[in-house]
Parts: sequence; C-alpha cells; structure tokens
Amino acid sequence: MTAGPPIDELHYEDAPNVDTVPGPQSRELLEKQREIDSSAVAYPEDIPVAFEEGSGATVRDVDGNTYIDMFAGIGVLNVGHANPYVLEAVHEQADKLVHTVDFPTEARLELIEKLDEIAPAGLQGNQKVVFGGPTGSDAIEASIKLAKYNTGGDGLIAFRGAYHGATTGAMSLTGNKSFKEHYSPLLSDVVHAPYPDPFRQEKAPQEAVDHALEEVRAIVEDPYGGLANPAGIFVEPIQGEGGVITPPEGFLQGLRDIADDNDIVLVFDEIQSGLGRTGEWWANDWEGVTPDVMTSAKALGGVGFPLSATIYHEDLDTWGSGDHAGTYRGHVVAMRAGTRTIEYIQEHDLLAHARELGSSIRDRLREVADGNDHIGEVRGRGLFIGAEFVDADGAPDSDFVDAVQQYCFEHGVLVWTAGRHGNVLRLLPPLVLTEDLAETALDVVADAIEHVTAEMQQTA
Repeated sequence: MTAGPPIDELHYEDAPNVDTVPGPQSRELLEKQREIDSSAVAYPEDIPVAFEEGSGATVRDVDGNTYIDMFAGIGVLNVGHANPYVLEAVHEQADKLVHTVDFPTEARLELIEKLDEIAPAGLQGNQKVVFGGPTGSDAIEASIKLAKYNTGGDGLIAFRGAYHGATTGAMSLTGNKSFKEHYSPLLSDVVHAPYPDPFRQEKAPQEAVDHALEEVRAIVEDPYGGLANPAGIFVEPIQGEGGVITPPEGFLQGLRDIADDNDIVLVFDEIQSGLGRTGEWWANDWEGVTPDVMTSAKALGGVGFPLSATIYHEDLDTWGSGDHAGTYRGHVVAMRAGTRTIEYIQEHDLLAHARELGSSIRDRLREVADGNDHIGEVRGRGLFIGAEFVDADGAPDSDFVDAVQQYCFEHGVLVWTAGRHGNVLRLLPPLVLTEDLAETALDVVADAIEHVTAEMQQTA
C-alpha cells in the first residue's frame, strides 16, 4: 500500500441509516457512564450516543445506526476514522516500540522532517519542534514558556472569544469567563484584546481590523497601556470555539508588524485550524504571514492518537537541556500516524479537495440563508465552516442551533455547535468527506433548518 485507498472507498456505504436514537444499547451505556464516569463529561449531553466503530467520514453506534460525521472528534480525524494507510503504520510500530521519551527514533525524526516540509514559508528550513503530551494545551503551555524564556517578559496578549485549552496557562489565554471563573487566579498579566468580527461588531471588515490592531498596539506601546512587560501575542488565525470567526485580511499581518516592532513573540494556535483543515496546511498560509511559534495537536496524531507539537523558529531555540520536558513527548506510534496522515493528505490532494468542497458547502448554506432570516452569516475556509443563527431581533439564537443539531442527529448526521453564545453551527468534517456524502449531509442540514423554522413559526 503506497498511499492508501482513494477517499470514496473509506466510508460505510449505508450512511446515513438510523432508526430510533438513542437506541437501547446506547441508552444502557449512557446510563452506566452517568453512574461511574466523571460529572465533567459533556458531549453526550448534546448527542446522546455510544459509538462502536468508524470508517472515513462515517461512524456507527452500538445499536447499528450509521451516521455521516461532520464533526470528526472536534477536527481530530482529518483523514477519517480508521484510515487504513495510517493504521498500517500504527500496527507495525505498536508491535515494535511505543514509548521512547525523547530518544531518537526514525518515527520521531521523520515527523519532524515532514513538519518542516509543510511549514509556513518563513519557518521552512529553519524551524525546531518540541513534542508534548496528549492535548493542545500542552503545546500552548510550551509556547508560553518559550515566549517568556526568550523575551524576559511575562505579559501575554490574547483575544476575546479565544479558546486555547484547559490547563492553567492555556486557560489564562482563553476568553470564556465561565469556563475559568472557578479556577482563578490564573496567570497574572494576561490582557484580552478584541478579535475582528465584522458581523457581530457591526463594522466593515477593515474597520474591525483597524479597531482590533489599534487596541493591541495600545496594550503593547501605550505608556499607560497596563501591560508592563509583554512577552507574546497568542492568536487563533481562525477562532474555533469562538464561532469559526474568520478575521478579515490584514489582521494577522498587523499582529506580525506589532510583534516585530516591539521584539515580542507572535504565536499562532493552529491546533484546530491546521494540518489541512482550511484547505491550506495552516490557516496562516492564506495570509502568507509566518508566526514565530505555531502550535499543533488534534489531527497531528493521525487517527486520534494523542500528540501535540510546538513548532518555532530556530532563533528561539535557546532552551538548555531539560528546560522543557514531558513524559509523552516520545509517543512513536502517534508520530508514525502523524507522518502517514501528512502523506495521505499530500498523495490524495486533500488540500484542494477541502477548498473546493468547503466552498460548495458554504454556497449551499448561503442558498438556505437567502430564504431564512435565522441565518445571520456563513463563514470559514476549507472544511472549517460556521453558520451563525440569530432571532428576529438579530440576537444570538442558541435554541435554534440546538434544535438543528438534534434534528440532524435523529436523521443520521452529526454536527456541532460553537460561538460565545452557542449559536453557531460548526462543521468540521474529515477532509476525506466525499461530494456525495456532503450533499446528503447538507440536505439533512437544510431540512433541519426548514423544520425548526416552521416549528418556531407555529409557536410564535
């Protein structure tokens, strides 16, 4: 197997095919989970299902119901569930060696070289990589340390609407106040600037960018800006949990200019937006803006293996031996999976596929929006797509999105939500989603929107 099967051979042929959901076995396992698992478990509250197996952009539950997956484990499964090209290497590696801390292995060095091959132009050939633990939060923590270590500063700039993770440093950068209110105080000297969101801010795109950059520059340069010793700017090139907020052109370059003018580190969080999600290897490639540091996780582990990485310019490689550590920075199975994932994306031209299919999906959603006042905006890049829903007064309408999600679930399509107010329908399908599956899934989404609209009109 040189590059694995084509994408149209990866999926269950019967998707979508559902009976009553949740089925009896799912209900049994959900009840058992409620009895013995943590009260922090959240996802089954929105989609009550117990999964059994997956293939490509389709997944099956324990009752035999088959779904089209437009969620992909929050953007983890970019090459699909159980991709055979990735799993071939996984099985081979797992039979030999799994854990090596940071001793050299072919798997480790191959992935570093592969990441350099797809790096943004300004990092290619002069980057270093430090691997981390199982979540994107680990990569964010490493990038915070790297920024502080190299600048001598301690102040951090992040953005409203941001999500960077659940560990202390990453949570400090995250904008969601309710998410972190029980754990304060967190890191001191973290300031959140506005992120340009023309739709919600009711500004023209350039006006939104100018306002955001003016605030960031004031935080850094104004003698009374409040942040005494800035070390770095941390930003998602497209906000994910914030609602698939896609900033207008000029925002990332403006941050690059501010960072350069003030000798501070610019960090792009590409954990959700990277590895082909937007139709480019990295979301920052759309703007041609290179960060000093870039974080990756989620899809980096190929088919769901836990692995994170902090990729940074070699000029910042000033750490001494052991200055950053972590037990699982040697997960060689995940590293083999990561390399195979990149190869599969390359060999099957999934970047172009994501651009073309994503454009088609957004066009379809905009067609639905033309006849429905509940859809305020459709946005995104590649297969990173958001549709924001509003009520008759233009206010966020999370109830509408929740009802759409439930209808889709009952009809065999898994979608998710996002946004500060939970009113954004977020689509993060595997990059191996076919045109036929996408068309079927969007038929269900369109039917869901029409159904929920009619129900709301009846109750008005």
